[in-house]
Amino acid sequence: MSLSRTASEASFILVNSESPQERSKPQESFAHDWSSAGTGGKIYLHGRHFVDAYGRVCNLRGVNLSGNCKTPVNHDHHSFPANHADVTFVGRPFPLEDAPDHFARLRRWGLTFVRFLITWEAVEHTGPGIYDMEYLEYVRKLLSLMPQYGLVAFVALHQDVWSRYTGGSGAPAWTLEAVGFDIHGLEEPGAAWLKGVRGGGHTEDERGLWPCGYQKLAAATMATCFWGGDMFAPKLKVKGPDGKDVSIQQLLQGSFLNMWELVAKTLGDLEAVIGFEIMNEPHRGYIELQSMHAFDYNTDLHLGHVPTAFQSFMLGSGHPTTVGVWTRSFPMPTRLTSQAVLNTAGQKAWLDNGPTQGKCLWELHGVWGWDQKKNEGVVLRENYFKRDPETGREIDWYSDFYFPFLNKWAERVRSASSADKVVLCEAIPNEFCPKSWTAERRPVNMVYAPHWYDLNTLFMKAFGNFSVNVQGLSRGMFPLKAFYWGQKGARDNFALQIRNIVEAGYESLGETPVIIGECGIPMDMNKGEAFETDRWHWQMKMMDAMVAALERALVGFTLWNYNPDNDDHTGDDWNGENFSWFSQKRALPSTWLDHTQSSPTLDNGGRILRAVVRPYPAKTAGVPLRFEYEINTYEFTFEWAIPGSAESASTVTQKGGPSVRTPPLNDMPPLTSNKTEIFYPSLIAHGRNVVVRGLGKDDRWTYDESRQTLAIVTADNAPGTVHRVTVCVDPLPKETFEVNDFWGDFSGQILAWSLVLVTLVVLLFSWLLG
Repeated sequence: MSLSRTASEASFILVNSESPQERSKPQESFAHDWSSAGTGGKIYLHGRHFVDAYGRVCNLRGVNLSGNCKTPVNHDHHSFPANHADVTFVGRPFPLEDAPDHFARLRRWGLTFVRFLITWEAVEHTGPGIYDMEYLEYVRKLLSLMPQYGLVAFVALHQDVWSRYTGGSGAPAWTLEAVGFDIHGLEEPGAAWLKGVRGGGHTEDERGLWPCGYQKLAAATMATCFWGGDMFAPKLKVKGPDGKDVSIQQLLQGSFLNMWELVAKTLGDLEAVIGFEIMNEPHRGYIELQSMHAFDYNTDLHLGHVPTAFQSFMLGSGHPTTVGVWTRSFPMPTRLTSQAVLNTAGQKAWLDNGPTQGKCLWELHGVWGWDQKKNEGVVLRENYFKRDPETGREIDWYSDFYFPFLNKWAERVRSASSADKVVLCEAIPNEFCPKSWTAERRPVNMVYAPHWYDLNTLFMKAFGNFSVNVQGLSRGMFPLKAFYWGQKGARDNFALQIRNIVEAGYESLGETPVIIGECGIPMDMNKGEAFETDRWHWQMKMMDAMVAALERALVGFTLWNYNPDNDDHTGDDWNGENFSWFSQKRALPSTWLDHTQSSPTLDNGGRILRAVVRPYPAKTAGVPLRFEYEINTYEFTFEWAIPGSAESASTVTQKGGPSVRTPPLNDMPPLTSNKTEIFYPSLIAHGRNVVVRGLGKDDRWTYDESRQTLAIVTADNAPGTVHRVTVCVDPLPKETFEVNDFWGDFSGQILAWSLVLVTLVVLLFSWLLG
């Protein structure tokens, strides 16, 4: 343990307190401890910040736990989708007896804020109103262990492409059968692509196909019925759990809310559970569909067979149909290259004994029909999903469907748990926060939790010196401005994209906290060469660029993902994804592990830890203004301001729109501590001296490696005072990689060719004049 020039007991000073004895000081826990012991009893929301009981701003970092929660423990690639009512998720993400190993590891790595994944299928797979209480009791026991390790969690209901039975994860199979789909007959008519949940998705022709499922018949129909069944599918009446006829929207939403109420009631009293997330990456289905004959290229992935909505309707009804085939290209991600006839077998996606009697739901509603004389389909209501079919009013998915349901859900989960629970939600993936999300349209205690991935790397499964701002290109950015070179370029590229997302949230929602709910990188990039060489150079560089960008945006995040089941060959074993930078198969046996924070035994099984495990200001006695960390030197600079309305505060505020760089300093809760706690990992401090520069003469600091906590106590805490420290180690570490840029890599060639060009021009002029 390194100490400053004063004794360690001087590391805490109360400020703005008339009676220090009446206040409890922060206990000697650790910087990244979010339990009640580490936060003075609670974390709550104030403006754009999470704040602890001492008024300190909390920077929450953690993981998604876990990608393997998408599939049950008894999932079988070969028999799927059979036996869908008998699945079990007990043991996801790992058995209870293994929890101490994983929680101790996350604590050592400073990743103590958990997005804990459950699925609707895990809770209610047998049928409506039939709940798997064994699974919920398992989850309760698992989450109950978290505070011992300083961990807290928000429980997130995960879904991708509606359900496993439509090629993703989330909803149980009975929801599709309730609409009339034959879950065994969806693949031939192109209503769903299921090979990715059967272990596929790793080959070049299968890679990245699964997100196209959002546009396919089954998932798009399910989302439409869930959000807007009363408006768009009013003829579809089904039996509710009580035997009475209800609309399909009432069945789906009612079951969803009842399931969530049980989850909140079962888990909501736990110390570790600070809140709930309604649904991962919601999608509007066909609602607001602009054309029956095409999907929006800028928002909907086109890869492989991409039937239009109209083509999907015909295919699902058993009619062979010619559809477009899209392949990868550059600079645009894909292009239409050929046509192919699908469903030559004439398979129907609809159950003959289902509620539609084997007929397409959208044919039943007069959206399209089959011309028997011409033997071809015909669109009858081109604008059916753009306007209310009854009134003709133009509809908006957010205002008409998502916002009202979000508020109804928040009311249910809070009534079943407690009124102060945080609720997390997001917009449709890759869309900025909608400006229509006004105060009266959102629940109290809301956190905006969008996702961010580098879409170019995800799509190409490759990362190198050249990176592309796909976010900018899709919004009309001049292409040359969207191209970046080198590690410095990647950091700048990612930082711009993430800042855009965060600031769009502030602009629409006002001073509302933002957490990046998912962000990650593929481990199998560049054709999986790292699995052969065990050299994770490009993964290290990409993770560094991403986390550096998050740090510049001063935003908390949960990395995708920590998956103990990950291995080199099958990855995360879902649609070919391989995002986990931890693999249990690479780790030491449990009996060899030491659970103390300073124990390197916990690091085995982790890849690219130098890019993942980084210092960060966990609890700031003030408002963070700037944080930048350099992986090659272990050095960071942190700047923060004491909140208040003093004139000096104007140095860090500005007029205009909301900015990550200039957070408001007024209207903050009173600080009852001037102790800033920074997570400074043993992984980089061990065997080195920690050096802190920039403090005033009366400021103090301590570093305790066993708790991985750098504590800084400032003496001058007048409103508006700005503190700035630089922290480094001695001796310096070996450089991880070069932070290169275009000029550094090509300046020699540029200068040489410039010299050649100048010489040629001089010679030309000499020749002309002579």
